[in-house]
Amino acid sequence: MDTFAFVALPYACLAVFIVGHVWRYRTDQFGWTSRTSQVLEKKWLHAGSPLFHFGALFAILGHAVGLLVPASWTKAIGLSPDTYHAMSITGGVIAGVMLCSGLVILLLRRFYISERVRLATTRMDRVLYVLLTVEILLGMWQTVAINVFGTHFDYRDTLSVWFRDIFLFRPDVATVADVPMIFKIHSLLGFAIIGIWPFTRLVHVWSVPVAYLARPYLVYRRRPQAVGAGR
Repeated sequence: MDTFAFVALPYACLAVFIVGHVWRYRTDQFGWTSRTSQVLEKKWLHAGSPLFHFGALFAILGHAVGLLVPASWTKAIGLSPDTYHAMSITGGVIAGVMLCSGLVILLLRRFYISERVRLATTRMDRVLYVLLTVEILLGMWQTVAINVFGTHFDYRDTLSVWFRDIFLFRPDVATVADVPMIFKIHSLLGFAIIGIWPFTRLVHVWSVPVAYLARPYLVYRRRPQAVGAGR
């Protein structure tokens, strides 16, 4: 079971992530959007969307540092484990509060406040919202209940090593043998979200308009009004 959960499942999700994006791009370029519902409701979207997206960005950056940067590297630049822990907890709480606040607003907007937005919600949207909600709540529980008010768990010596070894094609389930169950579930849900990514609105994150930076300026000219027009 551990081999399936921490070796086979991550690779399966990564394979679906890659193949699914290729398939989605080749067959559904017109659907490669966030399917914005701004035209259906604006007030609550403008309140929740910035909180959610900035919170998600900070959370992803924090996870990237914690999972991809070995503890020996931060020690080498003079960052002690206690200092790193304090910085990680502070940043995690701030990002988590923003993320949870934005998520609550967006969920209320989509399922209770605006009937038009609720009717426009697809089945895959609902699956995505369930996974994201559980993943975010588990992450907040880990940060606050375990690492702030409970017994601190240093995932950098276990889960981080396992995560990096996946991409080095040498995953070892023994690395996560003593990891608390809540951390295991959080990690596997993350891969589940990666697996369904190509089939949801999340594909829009790859559509950042980078080409706009090099695009020539658009010149707008007033069309001459025809003689006698408007009479």
